[in-house]
Amino acid sequence: MKTRIPAAALALLCAVSASAQDAQIKLYGFIRNFAHIDTHEMTAGTADLFSYGPKDNDNDNTTYHFTAITSRLGVDVSGYQYGNMSASAKIEADFFSGVSGVSGTAVLRLRQAYMTLGWKDEDKLPTTLKIGQAWHPMAADMPDVISLNTGAPFGPFSRTPLMQFDKSFSSSFSMTAAAIWQMQYTSAGPAGASANYIKYSGIPELYAGVSYKGENSLVRLGVNFLSIKPVQTEKDRLNTVSPFLYAQYKKGLFSVKAKTIFAQAGEHLNLNGGYGRAAEGGYTPTNNSSSWVSLSYGKDWQFVLFGGFSKNFGTKKALVSDESFWFSKNSAANMNTMYRLTPTIIRNLGKVTIGLEYELTSVQYGDKSTGMNLEKGLYDKGLHWVSNNRLQAMFKYAF
Repeated sequence: MKTRIPAAALALLCAVSASAQDAQIKLYGFIRNFAHIDTHEMTAGTADLFSYGPKDNDNDNTTYHFTAITSRLGVDVSGYQYGNMSASAKIEADFFSGVSGVSGTAVLRLRQAYMTLGWKDEDKLPTTLKIGQAWHPMAADMPDVISLNTGAPFGPFSRTPLMQFDKSFSSSFSMTAAAIWQMQYTSAGPAGASANYIKYSGIPELYAGVSYKGENSLVRLGVNFLSIKPVQTEKDRLNTVSPFLYAQYKKGLFSVKAKTIFAQAGEHLNLNGGYGRAAEGGYTPTNNSSSWVSLSYGKDWQFVLFGGFSKNFGTKKALVSDESFWFSKNSAANMNTMYRLTPTIIRNLGKVTIGLEYELTSVQYGDKSTGMNLEKGLYDKGLHWVSNNRLQAMFKYAF
């Protein structure tokens, strides 16, 4: 009996090893260093690399920063087959965790960790199910800038736990449906930014969309639904619906990409938005339009031009007071209009990439001292512009 157990264990180990040989494991990553100079104090994250916008103050002191914390390690697993089902996986991390403000000791932080199961029908059209932490469906398509913000807050930015179903109906048309949770990027509320609001809601964030892929083009159209409970002990909910459109065209060395979203609230997607208590009861979200366009040309020498625009239209309904109003932690409640212009030059030398980028970000603020227009949910008096000029260099070695 004693000899049978080790023999059975050895047989099981051999079987597992044989199965594991069917999958291929690929290590990837890069060493990436950023250096930048700002001319105005910024609202920014990730050691000031992730720039949102200039603060509403007179602090025009020039600041400088240099860091390697966005260097990345990842593992891709592919090639495993079980019957007619394929399975792949990804786990990816960088070194952002542990840094508070612009100082600290960088340690590993989870970026992505998911598995993808796939099937093909008799026409060889794929169906996939992605489970784990990955890019939000509305954030997956990005501009070609080197900046860590990848165009935010002019477009959604979020990696988050999700279950995402993709189905292809032809070589051109497909649909996506996803149930989404919140983790790093969360809704604002009475207790600050937190995932508790969706936790107590009992309803996941939901996304549905369709995609069309042509020879040189790609178009996505989708809508996002979020229902949260800002106060656990109350019945009132905030329900928001946010549609978006993405389009791109690539031919030869030229590409143009564009994305636009009309977001209700949207702060959990790193957009300029929030919500408050409505005068008639319940909650009311802000309405915000955010868009960007990215042009790129070249290969060894790559030239990029990015433009972004965001407009805060205020709340859907009148507010009780400005004290019961919660806005994105990465923006300001008195933000009215915002734009960004970013030209970039990139030199690609095989596995080595060097980039130089100028980023002009300007925000129109309302004067908080004049008070909020509660009917509109806006600070619409004493409008004034604040701008920042950022010059940024990036050095990357990929492996």
